[in-house]
Amino acid sequence: MKNQRIQSHFQESAELKIQAASVLAGPIEEATELMFAALANGNKILACGNGGSAADCQHFAAELVGRFERERLPLPALALTTDTSILTAVANDYSFNEVFAKQVQAFGQAGDVLLAISTSGNSASILNAVNAAHEREMLVVALTGKGGGALAKLLSDADVNICVPHDRTCRIQEVHLLTIHVLCDGIDAALFGGDANE
Repeated sequence: MKNQRIQSHFQESAELKIQAASVLAGPIEEATELMFAALANGNKILACGNGGSAADCQHFAAELVGRFERERLPLPALALTTDTSILTAVANDYSFNEVFAKQVQAFGQAGDVLLAISTSGNSASILNAVNAAHEREMLVVALTGKGGGALAKLLSDADVNICVPHDRTCRIQEVHLLTIHVLCDGIDAALFGGDANE
């Protein structure tokens, strides 16, 4: 029984990834083009999310600042989830809902991109960050699930919503991680063309 339960996780994850591939290919391509254009123009990418999504932000930033699969110059990306002094000061002095918005206001500039990750699309701290990004004339790439929630309604026509077609948080997060890798690969391909092994 335990073995069957384990296998069911793998099966559900694999099935979702296959299903999501055709649904998400278009939005991921749009997001890749948007991010590459910003980076090519000398702008940067800021990323925010809570919990597992915070870890995804840090993973994404690390792949751009370090490398994904090939050697290249570092690309400017910043996870807004890592500075505990900023996070706790803003949460204490204002509210937790402002921890990312304040950083977007401080670091964001017109032409930058905000990667906003929320499995439900309803996290107040993420919604406030998106509003702050729009005020700074930034574009937004949202990684969501569960229909996109309130975040989907905040996005402009110029923004991109990569919404995983599922309601289970762990499955959504698994596709978010795959999406992050695909975005990094797409950015590298736009920079260099071809495959990493060529």
